[in-house]
Amino acid sequence: MTTTSASTPASPGPADPDQRVHWAWVVAGVAFVTLVGAAAFRSVPGVLIEPLNEEFGWSHGLIGSAVSLNLMLFGLMSPFAAALMDRFGVRRVVTVALTLVALGSGLTVFMTEPWQLILCWGLLVGLGTGSMSMAFVATITSRWFVARRGLVSGILTAGNATGQLVFLPVVAWLATEHGWRTAALLAAVAALAVIPLVLLLLRNHPADLGLRAYGATDADRGPPPHQQVGSSAGRALGVLRDVARSRTFWLLSGGFAICGMTTNGLIATHFVPAAHDHGMPATTAASLLAVVGIFDVVGTIASGWLTDKIDPRLLLVGYYVLRGVGLMTLPALMSPHVQPTMWVFIIVYGLDWVATVPPTVALCREWFGASAGPIVFGWVFASHQVGAAIAATGAGVVRDVTGGYDPAFYAAAGLCALAAVMSYAIRRTPVPEAARPPAAVM
Repeated sequence: MTTTSASTPASPGPADPDQRVHWAWVVAGVAFVTLVGAAAFRSVPGVLIEPLNEEFGWSHGLIGSAVSLNLMLFGLMSPFAAALMDRFGVRRVVTVALTLVALGSGLTVFMTEPWQLILCWGLLVGLGTGSMSMAFVATITSRWFVARRGLVSGILTAGNATGQLVFLPVVAWLATEHGWRTAALLAAVAALAVIPLVLLLLRNHPADLGLRAYGATDADRGPPPHQQVGSSAGRALGVLRDVARSRTFWLLSGGFAICGMTTNGLIATHFVPAAHDHGMPATTAASLLAVVGIFDVVGTIASGWLTDKIDPRLLLVGYYVLRGVGLMTLPALMSPHVQPTMWVFIIVYGLDWVATVPPTVALCREWFGASAGPIVFGWVFASHQVGAAIAATGAGVVRDVTGGYDPAFYAAAGLCALAAVMSYAIRRTPVPEAARPPAAVM
């Protein structure tokens, strides 16, 4: 027995959940830091609306259009980024994405015309952050985890949303005390600082290290490494063509579009100027959004845990109803000072902020399979950001035309009720694998 042990060293391959430290957790940690950073970069334009308006005289609607392009590309890049990660590897795609963010943010300090704002914060930062969006979460959880998928999905999603909100007070303070250019340069430096961490620790697939996914069993080994052949864009579009025949895909996409409208598009972009309209200092309003981000950590991780135990459709219904009630009451809560009722809104909205992501990821995997699931979710998330872009521009136009944001808040509340109905309309039992669209079982 001693001879056998000496000649046959322990294999690192079939790791199980009881192993002390599985590399999947290292990958998840790097992904968490990357997502926090990507979200923080996207948070900057929302705080700079007032400074840019004051310095250049650009309207809220014009500045909102740059934010809209950023948000739209953040979503539309998602399915293509998932396919690119299959083709070139996660590490390469994320490194290029961080470089684009640093370039776009850094060049902003030289702009003098609106088209330059759209190019830098809209196009470059949108492409970069879009390559590190929610499809990145789906890719990491699908490849590296069999056990704890819902929980890890919740943690990574919380990192994405929390980074966007927690850094708002810092950005607002920098913009107020040192000018908006300092905030933009800080975002560029932060993006460059994450690159070494990605290059050193992020891995594309457990097989790269001779491992199996965390919690893998003989019955469920997790997805195999994807063959690096074919066109990434072609695969992403092929998956869309196939799943477009699915009623479930459109219900998920419609609900998630409304989710984007009521988070990134409306609240994240326009809460600070809306509160400022009522006499609240921008730094105070940004701090309230940071509190939303703190409670989002609790809410999204809890949502991931619940997704492993409860029908994801019912979770979505509850989340959208709760969000709609909050938006309906928000106009009455606005004032120069933070009242206790506003704290109730902030806490509840924080718990609900992106709690929708873990159950949506789970439904994509259940309905469309482990291999195509991340790309399908990428397309669903694209609808999220299209909705966010519409709301970012639309709420700015409402503000310019009516002088306030109240109509936008009420309309968003009504859309949340529609999202709840759409979520409940999803059939509970996925179609058998043999009956799925071809791309879904690749």
